[in-house]
Amino acid sequence: MSVFDSINETSNNAIDAGERYLKSSHEYYRLKIFQQLSVSLSLVFKTVIIAGLTVVGLTFVAIALAFFIGSMVDNYALGFVIVGALFFILAVLCFLLRKHINNLVVSNLSDKFFE
Repeated sequence: MSVFDSINETSNNAIDAGERYLKSSHEYYRLKIFQQLSVSLSLVFKTVIIAGLTVVGLTFVAIALAFFIGSMVDNYALGFVIVGALFFILAVLCFLLRKHINNLVVSNLSDKFFE
């Protein structure tokens, strides 16, 4: 009966080791999900804050530039039209480079996500 007892003990040890492995794997993945979620949320939060402040700053700079160009050409409306055209040109440029921008964003996010 010693052989059967040895097999029984070995199988019980294997079961215990398997249960410990599953428990530690479950805890690891919970921590990994929490880490990725917190990194993602902080990235979104920082991006929203920085983008909001940048938009406010860019608005003031655009208005100042429009008034400056308007005073240079002695027509404020033309200054605003020129600044609007500059923004339109930037929008078209961003549209043409959208695939490159998407690839850049995805590669940066994947580096952070799969750390």
